[in-house]
Amino acid sequence: MDKLFPDAAAALDGVLHNNMLIASGGFGLCGIPERLLDAIRDSGVTGLTFASNNAGIDNEGIGKLLRTRQVKKMIASYVGENKEFERQFLAGELEVEFCPQGTLAERMRAGGAGIPGFYTKTGVGTQVAEGKEVKAFGGQDYILEQGIFADLAIVKAWKADETGNLVFRKTARNFNLPAATCGKVCVVEVEEIVPAGSLNPDCIHLPGVYVQRMIVGAPYDKQIEFRTVRERETV
Repeated sequence: MDKLFPDAAAALDGVLHNNMLIASGGFGLCGIPERLLDAIRDSGVTGLTFASNNAGIDNEGIGKLLRTRQVKKMIASYVGENKEFERQFLAGELEVEFCPQGTLAERMRAGGAGIPGFYTKTGVGTQVAEGKEVKAFGGQDYILEQGIFADLAIVKAWKADETGNLVFRKTARNFNLPAATCGKVCVVEVEEIVPAGSLNPDCIHLPGVYVQRMIVGAPYDKQIEFRTVRERETV
């Protein structure tokens, strides 16, 4: 099965539809599937729900789709760097489901493993627990969280072989791996594709069985959310 497509639009052809749930990898601007997000924006689909650690920043990452009003709901753990997100949320134009970071990653992992729900102490006694089942284990309360089963997973990897085995680079391993497993269809953009068998099996982070479609997205402009420099000391 040839998993390689010529570009992001081709890789998403026949997959996108209105009102779908998309699991998106990345952390801030690190390891986000930039080319695939652009193609989703350009497709014009609307009513999208995104499960992602955050919504990028203004006009970057998922922030691009917020600008075009294609997102109706965010399931996220951090949204503090996006003014458009804030404006839409406060205006009642965007539904938000806040989820602790570790819980969100586990919800994706659980969905990928076919686990419909799990109990966790995280969020007990807070707004996170509102409306959720609470059960005691060993005298301690736990809340029931549901696994995420997405219509589509979009992720970015550093390197892949022709069969879809993936290697993520450093911090980009974050949410890309659990997000990739929980979608009915997983589309990946990579910086480089190498021949099958050339990757060290011990270095593969995600087996190709999870990957249905791939594109080469390079070259990338590595963006930084906050550029901090040390002030020059006066002599």
